[in-house]
Amino acid sequence: MASYLAVWVAFGVAAYFVAVALDRAAASASFLHDNAGRIGGAVLLLAGVYQLSPLKNTCLSKCRTPLEFVMTSWREGYGGAFRMGLLHGVYCFGCCWMLFVLLFPLGVMNVAAMGLVTLLIFVEKSVPGGAWAGRLVGVGLVVFGAIVVGVPGLLPTAL
Repeated sequence: MASYLAVWVAFGVAAYFVAVALDRAAASASFLHDNAGRIGGAVLLLAGVYQLSPLKNTCLSKCRTPLEFVMTSWREGYGGAFRMGLLHGVYCFGCCWMLFVLLFPLGVMNVAAMGLVTLLIFVEKSVPGGAWAGRLVGVGLVVFGAIVVGVPGLLPTAL
């Protein structure tokens, strides 16, 4: 459990430092500030492509059935438990990381965006046919991202 948590804590810390660095870069580089909406659209587009990727599908298949993962990856002792937690954390990270990255262009403190990302993760992992819902969202993200690249004002954070 601790190693699973460590994977997500490491991601959170890294995301924080990336956000701080991007904020500083945007303040000093007019190109980043002037094109933030387009960059956000590109992030949406990339998130959509990732939703449709084989890597996302592989990680989701391991994350959807944790009991199967435990039964097929069992290791004895504390070291084995640590390794299992780490491996499962990496699969879950691989499944969800890009959905969390979406919060940068949609607004890190955007409660509606957080709720939608949470709902999507729940549906993908828990509901029969959830993987298809994730793919549908992926297509939507690709389309919306491409539109936002052309019309950056459509992005909520570009206002």
